[in-house]
Amino acid sequence: MSALKREMLMHQRFTDDNPRGLFFLADLVNAVQDGTGGTPAGLEALVEAHGGTPLRLTDTTAQEVREAAATIADILDTKDEDSAAEAINALLDRYPARPRLVRLPQRPWSLHTQAPYDAQPAQWLLSTAALALALWLSERGYCAWGRCAAPGCDRYFIDTGRRTPQRYCSTRCGTRVRVAAHRSRSQ
Repeated sequence: MSALKREMLMHQRFTDDNPRGLFFLADLVNAVQDGTGGTPAGLEALVEAHGGTPLRLTDTTAQEVREAAATIADILDTKDEDSAAEAINALLDRYPARPRLVRLPQRPWSLHTQAPYDAQPAQWLLSTAALALALWLSERGYCAWGRCAAPGCDRYFIDTGRRTPQRYCSTRCGTRVRVAAHRSRSQ
């Protein structure tokens, strides 16, 4: 994704009422999964694009963040609320969240986690993920996240809809599937 497109997407997400922290988690897992952001510089840029505190990662700490992203992906693959709650509670036990209200420039107050002074980036990430996922699961009452159902797409998404569960990471993937189904029926 180009820097301009990412910036436009970030701007759109920060101006609506969607769960910003969860978009960060989905974008992080997607970037690590597809290889576009798994480098130290790529991970640093992703955190910064989402308004996080600038990180300086080494190859070792970047590897730890990639491993943390795999843990988050496991939860995003979970469809069962009880299993998701158990996994999230395990993260909260291991990486307790210290929530703080933070107001970033030109944004409303939002809940962030404050890592202990000596915490590594992966610890902060897992603490943040645990809090964000716990709040979203408790608000929605179901696993309002998932992996795109479009053939050939493995991207994760956060389901912000209120009516029917989301199946695709983007309207582009959903349209591609609907057009293929229409063409198949027409033949």
